[in-house]
Amino acid sequence: MPTLGRLRYRETLPAAGQRRCGTLLLIHGFPLNSRMWEGQLAFAERGWHVIAPDLTTIVKADATVDDYAGEVIDLLDGLRVEDAVIGGLSMGGYVTFAVFRHAERYVRGLILADTRSEADTPEGVESRTRMLQLLKDHGPAAIADQMIPRLLGETTRRTRPEVAEQVRAIVLENSADAIGAAIHALMTRPDATPLLSSIHVPTLIIVGDEDTLTPPSMAEELQRGIAGSQLTVITGSGHMPNVEAPEAFNAAVASFLDRRV
Repeated sequence: MPTLGRLRYRETLPAAGQRRCGTLLLIHGFPLNSRMWEGQLAFAERGWHVIAPDLTTIVKADATVDDYAGEVIDLLDGLRVEDAVIGGLSMGGYVTFAVFRHAERYVRGLILADTRSEADTPEGVESRTRMLQLLKDHGPAAIADQMIPRLLGETTRRTRPEVAEQVRAIVLENSADAIGAAIHALMTRPDATPLLSSIHVPTLIIVGDEDTLTPPSMAEELQRGIAGSQLTVITGSGHMPNVEAPEAFNAAVASFLDRRV
């Protein structure tokens, strides 16, 4: 993967002579990396310049979502991208909110997948603190064991064990320092709810109907908070519909990009 500044990133470009639609930037969730977006890189075939930054190159223990957002903005600058449809799943959604907060002019549209606007509750912070200790004691494999049942829906776990193995392999590519940095960013993120009413770009909200981390009720709250936003529920999927149900996920994104952006 190429590197620009502190970020590695995956990139696909439309073929020479193909009509260019713009840039689609996709931000991965926790505790994953940009490889989770492999099934979406083919949007280049529809004329999109697809970029998937890898936030795992940021390993400082006190990392914040603003740190991640700053690196994403620097990446857009370095690639001379003037605006983009920016999408994020879970933690990637939190970073997407931060990018919008700091540099709204870059945002042509938003895709918010299986995410929420609220900050962690005190109970959530306690849970993240325990996770940091688990990481320290037992490493990334223990985080994978804990997270996979939460990341994947019951249908996926029951009928497609190969997806669980794929997700586990992605988690284990990441260093303990990178995972620890992400946990700190998650537990210290600000409440983005006040931001919702200021979002006036086309926005697609996606959620898996079996998502227990950010369930459909949270997606409905986002839709109510962002005027004119569109909500798509992916059936038979948990917290990672782009991996669990890529055809349905990609169809929802394609329809949004074609009609709204």
